[in-house]
Order: sequence, then structure tokens, then C-alpha cells
Amino acid sequence: MAKQREADKNKDKQQLRAEIKRLRKDLRHTTRDLERATRRARREDSLKPYQVELLKLQRHLEVNDRRMIVVFEGRDAAGKGGTIRRVTRYMNEKHYRVVALGKPTEEQRSQWYLQRYVKEFPHGGEMVLFDRSWYNRAMVEPVFGFCTQKEYEHFLRGVVGFEKDLARQGTILVKLYFSVTKSEQLRRFDRRREDPLRQWKLSEIDVQAQEHWDDFTRHKYEMLKRTHTSQTPWTVIRSRSKPLARLSAMKAILNAADYEGRDADLDFVPDPDLVVSGAREVELMEADRLRRGEFKG
Repeated sequence: MAKQREADKNKDKQQLRAEIKRLRKDLRHTTRDLERATRRARREDSLKPYQVELLKLQRHLEVNDRRMIVVFEGRDAAGKGGTIRRVTRYMNEKHYRVVALGKPTEEQRSQWYLQRYVKEFPHGGEMVLFDRSWYNRAMVEPVFGFCTQKEYEHFLRGVVGFEKDLARQGTILVKLYFSVTKSEQLRRFDRRREDPLRQWKLSEIDVQAQEHWDDFTRHKYEMLKRTHTSQTPWTVIRSRSKPLARLSAMKAILNAADYEGRDADLDFVPDPDLVVSGAREVELMEADRLRRGEFKG
């Protein structure tokens, strides 16, 4: 009996140690999750002054009957969608739209390429944000063979004049390119693959994106070189840090219009380590090609 009692005590001790170990592990995970949630909340709070400014900008467009188009381009998993959600989080839904067009129908394939995008353009007092745009023809379509070389060349030759006409007619056009490194893109793809809440974001095109990295880089270079102009410039945003990329995008949008009531105490100056012009990005890519015989993404 004594041996049995001793054995039972030892078993109870082992179970207690196991339970304490489990509780400590749960506590560490809870603490870690709480710290992450706190950091996330602080990052989101840091955007709120700029989200207030976006409401002022929206009001400016409405009162002055102005039109604004914001183009979000970049590689898959570069952070475009998350940025759009932050930009529009507190906006008046009556005066903005997010447009993310799918594959063209057979009828649309027979139309002028830009026609289906033009149908989505803003009316006076409205902002339209394109989650990918007509620039699909400059990168995604040629990389995956969804357009011919002739169609690709026609697009690059015609789009500059098209956008300059938009600007001349009073449309405020903001073109944002989100730049992400190959290793960071892979990390984000892996996270999508492993997280059930994010798996829907991973498409077949995404899976092939790493294989076609250099092809995308070459087309990115041609797109920026041939479609960045003083009237319709590209703004390139380094998006390794999503929170900083979101803030940079907000500043770029706000700096595109001289709206009333701008908060003089806010910093609207872009971080030069995160934001460069399309022309500067072309220079950096050319220098890198000369130095190493290859491009950076």
C-alpha cells in the first residue's frame, strides 16, 4: 500500500509539473499575442491622423467636383490590398470606389483594351482606387503570355498620351508601385500557404511569381522607364514593412492635391529610404544591372 501511495504521489507530481509547464507555455503565447496586438494597435493608431486628412481630401474632391484615380501596382504580396483597406477605412462610401477587375470576357477582349477600365473612372467628386489596373498589360499579361508582343508594345506607346489627356482634363492621377524583395515575397507566400485565414489569397499566378521573378523585373523596368512622366509620375514604395508602406502611400495620395484644412503639424514628407520616384528607380535598376549584370526587384 505504501508503495502504491508513493507511486500515486509521484504520478500526481508529474501531472502537476506537466500542467504547470502547459500553463507557462500558454502564458508565454498569450503574452506574445498581447504584445503583437498592442504593437498592431499602435501602428493602426499612427495612421489615424492621416486617415483624417484623407477625409479632408475626399471632402475637397466633393466640394470642387474633382476626380481622382489612384493606381496600386506591384508584385503579388507586395501589400497593395492591405494599404487600400487602410486608405479607405473611414472614407465616405458614397464618394469612393475600389475597383479590382477580373479576367476580361470574350466581348471585352474584342474591345479597345482600356475601355473596361474607362467605364470605372470617377465622376466629379469621386475617388476610384484600382487594385491593379490597365498596367496589367505592362507586367502580368506579357509575363504569362496573356497578350501578344504587338499588344504589349501598342499599350506602352499609347498609355502615356492617354494618361496625359486625363491629367489635362483635370483628373488627379496617382500611380503607386509597391516594391517587395524576392525573399520577403516568398515569406508572405509561405504565410498564406500555412494560414487557413489567408489561403484564399494564394492563387496559381502567385505560385508562379517566384519562378518568373526576373521576367517581372524586366517588365517592371520597361514599364517605369516608358510610362513615368513629369505629368503622370510613378511613386515607388518599398513595402518590406507593411505599416510604413501604408503610411507612405497615404502621404503620396495626400500630397497629390492641395486640399483645404491640411494639418500643419503632420509630417507629409516621404521617407527617402522608402519612397523614390519612378525615374529614380529606373536609375537604380540600371546601375544595378551594370554592376552585377542583373536587376533588383
